[in-house]
Amino acid sequence: MTHHTFSKLLQAASLGGLLSLTPLALAVEERGELPLDELRTFADVYNQIRVGYVEEIDDSKLLEYAIQGMLMGLDPHSVYLTKDAFQDLQDTTSGEFSGLGLEVGMEDGYVKIIAPIDGSPAEKAGLQTGDIILKLGKVPIKGMSLNQAIEKMRGPKGSEIELTIGRSGESRPFQVTLVRDTIQVASVRNRWLEPGYGYIRIAQFQGRTGDDVAKALKKLADEQEIKGLVLDLRNNPGGVLRASVDVAGLFMNGGTVVYTEGRLANSDINYEATATDSTNGTPLVVLINGGSASASEIVAGALQDQSRAVIMGTNSFGKGSVQTVLPISESRAVKLTTALYFTPNGRSIQAEGIEPDVQVERAKVTTIDSSRRIAERDLDGRLDNGGGNTPVNKNPSRELLSTDNQLYEALTLLKGINILGRRDQNVTRKDATLAAGDS
Repeated sequence: MTHHTFSKLLQAASLGGLLSLTPLALAVEERGELPLDELRTFADVYNQIRVGYVEEIDDSKLLEYAIQGMLMGLDPHSVYLTKDAFQDLQDTTSGEFSGLGLEVGMEDGYVKIIAPIDGSPAEKAGLQTGDIILKLGKVPIKGMSLNQAIEKMRGPKGSEIELTIGRSGESRPFQVTLVRDTIQVASVRNRWLEPGYGYIRIAQFQGRTGDDVAKALKKLADEQEIKGLVLDLRNNPGGVLRASVDVAGLFMNGGTVVYTEGRLANSDINYEATATDSTNGTPLVVLINGGSASASEIVAGALQDQSRAVIMGTNSFGKGSVQTVLPISESRAVKLTTALYFTPNGRSIQAEGIEPDVQVERAKVTTIDSSRRIAERDLDGRLDNGGGNTPVNKNPSRELLSTDNQLYEALTLLKGINILGRRDQNVTRKDATLAAGDS
């Protein structure tokens, strides 16, 4: 392709004669003709690289680099998906792929960890939200595209890769060697914290996450009455937008979950919850932290605005943008930021995040041993308990205090809500009894 021929093609494209009129192309056309001076500059630079670069690069590869650079200049989440990257995205949303188990984005030319995936090599190695990947092996990240970095982190199961990590609070970077593995993202897990107090963990929002949470709620409810529930969204990097709407809707009696606004007409969408709260108003605490992003923030923001849950933990990541995957062939696509999303009360989460109702930092808590203190039951000649009651362990989840203080605080809050609820019921019954006596 000669420089003259390439310039002719650019001029034809600017007049709409070469571009397929997709919605995005139509949007560009509505703004008027493309800037010919800048296109000529692009053609000149392109030709200089073709002719003068130290190594010969074929036209298709050079144009692919140009596309990647154009998208990198927009925001950290807009990327050109090559054949492998497009397949990786499909694998990730389906719940299984091979790699390190990291959700990442670009920041100042480096790869920043949004969140490690539960049970992945990255989580087991102690990588944290906010860590910066400086090198992959001996190769610096600076100058790579996000796709290139992800491709280097992916690889056959069992193969090793060394990451150089920069972490806030550390005086110097450090190296971590990870062994790639098959990442099977268990989207939803559930268990009992104590009798009556359930726990549901969502690791990532996949296509079936809404159905999986509904099944988890039914399983818990079939086993015993749910007095309170913890929904754990910590280090959940997000995923499928529709799944977040489905999950939030399980706890709401209708109303807006989230709405999006963009430049394209089909970007302005209002997502509504289903009509019925499947938990019948069961007290709910949602745990978030700096690794809770995107779809996680949609759920937390909706339940906070609707006064349906207490949000606890630390500020979320602040990814309030919507990416649309636009296929341009059977094997390639563009993941483009097309809209911003807003909570029901009109709050934009972009770069701000969700601020919890109750701030609880993750901390290592040690208890003071009080077993040596003398109590009434230790005294000689004490009076026995007239009611014949035997001591019981009223805090079977005490170990949470040292292993996961945020979850412990969430459980404690749920217990307090239930105690106050029972007292309110007793007062109501007493008032009803007195009123009946007066009549």
